[in-house]
Amino acid sequence: MRTECIFYALLNRSIDQNLSVDYLRNNFLFNPTDIIDGLASAPAYHLIFEALLLIWIVKLLFFTKTFNLAKSDLTEKEKHALIEEWQPEPLIPEVEEENPFGFKNKFTGIPGPTVCINGKEHINLTSLNFLNMIGNKEVEASAIDAVRKYGVGSCGPRGFYGTNSIHLELEENLAKFMNCEEAILYAYGFSTVASAIPAYAKRGDVLFVDEGVCFPVQKGVEASRSCVKYFKHNDMSDLERLLKEQAAEDLKNPRKAKVTRRFFIVEGVYLNYGDICPLPKLIELKYKYKVRLFIEESLSFGVLGDTGRGITQHFNCNMEDVDMVCANLEYAVGSIGGFCCGRSFVIDHQRLSGLGYCFSASLPPLLAAGAITALGIIDSSGDKLENLRSKASSFHQMLESISGVCVISDEISPVKHLMLSKTNGDINGDRLLLQKIVEYCMQNGVAVTQAQYIDQFEYKVPRPSIRLAVNVDLPQEDIKAAVDVLKAATKALL
Repeated sequence: MRTECIFYALLNRSIDQNLSVDYLRNNFLFNPTDIIDGLASAPAYHLIFEALLLIWIVKLLFFTKTFNLAKSDLTEKEKHALIEEWQPEPLIPEVEEENPFGFKNKFTGIPGPTVCINGKEHINLTSLNFLNMIGNKEVEASAIDAVRKYGVGSCGPRGFYGTNSIHLELEENLAKFMNCEEAILYAYGFSTVASAIPAYAKRGDVLFVDEGVCFPVQKGVEASRSCVKYFKHNDMSDLERLLKEQAAEDLKNPRKAKVTRRFFIVEGVYLNYGDICPLPKLIELKYKYKVRLFIEESLSFGVLGDTGRGITQHFNCNMEDVDMVCANLEYAVGSIGGFCCGRSFVIDHQRLSGLGYCFSASLPPLLAAGAITALGIIDSSGDKLENLRSKASSFHQMLESISGVCVISDEISPVKHLMLSKTNGDINGDRLLLQKIVEYCMQNGVAVTQAQYIDQFEYKVPRPSIRLAVNVDLPQEDIKAAVDVLKAATKALL
């Protein structure tokens, strides 16, 4: 029954008869005349719907049968037969023989300057272990000590019971290292930028995004539900064109423009290309058009700059000109997880709105301890960073001498991408040809890999390429030997 109809009937009657509120309270549910009046004034379809609803509730309460899930009509013999027939599915599906891009190699051991593949040592140009922190004895020792002190896990999100003193120490060290007011630690590198972007950018905001950003950044942009405007990779002229168009739109609706936030989203060193963003020009456009600047620095953190502070130190820019920096700890630092750093009010906002921070179990203390030690090594080892840049530069020059392919990456970038000089016009054909080069190198003791993309989910899939990574402890003679194998592969196959 619709109680609001009864109420209105009572209310009308109270107005007519000038009745008191006490009368209404005492007679609201118990006066038959008022109930009848309410029913009479209610629409017929309301009464039919609520009668059906009442019948359904009665059926649920009194006529629903309870089933005993433990009871079974099968005999013991039939049960055993079903158990014998059941075959569990493998955790990893089998790779089809005709699949030319299938992964059939088995890696064992630590991915250092060399790696063991299928029982054979290979020169390792695949792992993004730039500073060789994976396997570093100091880092391992600090992680072992943390296991003895904290155990293997924190067993909960940071905001509940997952925060240990080691997490706070790492956040403080990261903030000091990056010359920022505050830093926030995430448990997984992918979720760092994918959570940080939607924590600030919301529906109605405008994001100016480089079309060459990596998959985690794309997912963060998508999750924000903002208006996304992609500009050509590292093309500042195209970016300014979009900014001028946005300024013209804002003039048409000043009230909306006043509450619309605008963001630049770029990478320090692009994972899909290996080149460096033009930060000084981005800062110039930031102030000219009043746009916030977010930088994903997973590849540039711990690598660029005299002491590894990243893209801002590389260009000698003020860190205060960048609104937020995101990076993961899985490359130069050789740990797991990621962090964001910036002003305190920017970081504090993420502690309540960063989904990857609020709802994920915190970083295991042993990994936080290892990251602290690795960060200290980076901070005190300027020679190591200089050595890495030197090897990256010499490696780049050697790669440029290989015929049939071109290097699209920056000279000092530790990540290199080799693309075919002449494309076949067919992306699968180019991939197949590059895969043959990869297999030739693997057969000759050099581990290389194609850059992999999730085609159906990527915003824009880059041209097929072979991705190479430099390790600071890789001997110069091994670098030369690897380049010689690549030359032989291109000569034989291109």
